[in-house]
Amino acid sequence: MKKLIAILVVCAVAGVAFAAPAKKAAKTAKKAPAKAEFVIIESDEYKAGQEDPQLTAGIAQFLEAEPTVTKVSYKDAVSNEKLAGLDYSFLPLYLIKKTDAIRAKLEKHLQYGYAQENADYIILPHQTRQGVFNNKTAKPGVMEIFVMSQCPYGVMAENLVIQAQKDGKMPAGKDIRVRYIVNYSDKDGFSSLHGSGEWEENIRQLLIAKYYPEKFWKYLEIRNKDYRSSRWDKAMDEAGINSKKIMKKFDTEGVELLKAEAKYTQEYGINASPSFVWEGKVQLDFGSASEIEGFGFLNPNAAKSGAAAAAPAGSC
Repeated sequence: MKKLIAILVVCAVAGVAFAAPAKKAAKTAKKAPAKAEFVIIESDEYKAGQEDPQLTAGIAQFLEAEPTVTKVSYKDAVSNEKLAGLDYSFLPLYLIKKTDAIRAKLEKHLQYGYAQENADYIILPHQTRQGVFNNKTAKPGVMEIFVMSQCPYGVMAENLVIQAQKDGKMPAGKDIRVRYIVNYSDKDGFSSLHGSGEWEENIRQLLIAKYYPEKFWKYLEIRNKDYRSSRWDKAMDEAGINSKKIMKKFDTEGVELLKAEAKYTQEYGINASPSFVWEGKVQLDFGSASEIEGFGFLNPNAAKSGAAAAAPAGSC
């Protein structure tokens, strides 16, 4: 589901979104707005796992209701009889007290699986671009950047890393890893937002990262100058990579590597490029990722002028 945020600087797979109600042509008599009782389960540990007030306001506007918000810590929620059995794999978790009117407004969200319900609440899981994965194993010091390899904003995130490497601003003792957003099924194979050329490029980059790790970022620096060009082989040659060796492994090992990426990304429920996951547990966007100590260079607004400061040409 698309998330309701102020500025969405990503390529994202579309879904059912919350939107403001259509304006009526004729004026009608004002009546008291309906009430919507929100219960928001927040992380005890991370700021990213707390309420997004803009999202709350957006959902309330969609419901044409006046919100009242009760915030509950995860620790308190799991000890509450009415809240204990919910899925807390991602926080914050948005609950709305169920009424006939609210259920009717969210009927399509329930129908398509973007919302769930129990006797008391409509449940809206994984709504925010920032949040905390409660059930994931911690990866200390690791920043993972989830991208679509032909998304201009994913490329921009990579370029910010490349510029930081040149400027000597990479944080000591911390690791940056690129992950790939792609779908896979046994029936249909791979699919990617920007077409087959994108998932094929994902495979090439995965193989380069495995067999030429010391040349991976150099390849991206060259490739990202024209990331939708069919002449990926020229970028490999310029980076000192044996393109024949890479392509010999494309249909075998490369395909298996991308299948694993598809599974990994699905486990995190990430479909927007770029998305950042800090230490395996905290999902962030550009702004919040740049607030992690040592990663200030991920703020596009603070970048130097040039390729790293703005999204390359392209569309999503």
